Amino acid sequence: MNFRFVGTGDSAQVPRFGCDCPACGRARVLSSHRRGACCAEVRVDGYRYLLDAGRTDLADSCEQETPEAILVTHYHADHVQGLFHLRWGTGTMIPVYGPKDANGCADLYRHPGVLDFRPGLKPFRPLMLPGLTVTPVPLNHSKPTLGFCLEDGGGRLAYLTDTLGLPGETERFLRDWGPDVVVLDATHPSTHHEPRNHNNLPMALQIIERLGASSAYLTHIGHDLDAECMTADMPLSGPVWLAHDGLELDAGAMMARRCG
Repeated sequence: MNFRFVGTGDSAQVPRFGCDCPACGRARVLSSHRRGACCAEVRVDGYRYLLDAGRTDLADSCEQETPEAILVTHYHADHVQGLFHLRWGTGTMIPVYGPKDANGCADLYRHPGVLDFRPGLKPFRPLMLPGLTVTPVPLNHSKPTLGFCLEDGGGRLAYLTDTLGLPGETERFLRDWGPDVVVLDATHPSTHHEPRNHNNLPMALQIIERLGASSAYLTHIGHDLDAECMTADMPLSGPVWLAHDGLELDAGAMMARRCG
């Protein structure tokens, strides 16, 4: 399983419009520090899957290579805005799996175009896709939201964004399931003491420690967390890293290192 971070930012992205903090200033100069809307891509056995659809150039990407399916964590705009252009295309229908949400986002359900919406994924009930098994797990957010536990027989990766902490049943499942890689929401810096809808850095690190994953990557990162990391020693322990746009992981290789 090859996993690529397509976007690692929060809804404001980095740089944030109108902000002159050190992180936003750096991102305007160095494109490697820019963060797009949070989304990812998985490749396995020749198939391409998308996790969320927040990039506004999604139609261009799909024109070059149509995904086997799109997995939507939830229907906030920054996770589905790319679908609004894509749906008016022509050609093969693209399955879109996501949580049960009667409202979805705007009129996507009513005018799906080439998108074959299949809402109502059941928590903890595996979805079998070509080359990939996806087990949805519930997360804590302001809309019905799912994380995705991905396995291809060679590695296990848990994609957990957006969330504030983890529901007890989800954390218990993850400890039993044993992911090789955890990708986790860490929107806010450690100085953000009353987070809503998203983890701050200390919360994310505590979750990772409890899950006992061999490696973890933080995503859905806001500009203020980037700024904190520029001015202070990173309070990261063990194999935990800040993800960045374009970063690629081989979950199978990580499992092999753990078992070797």
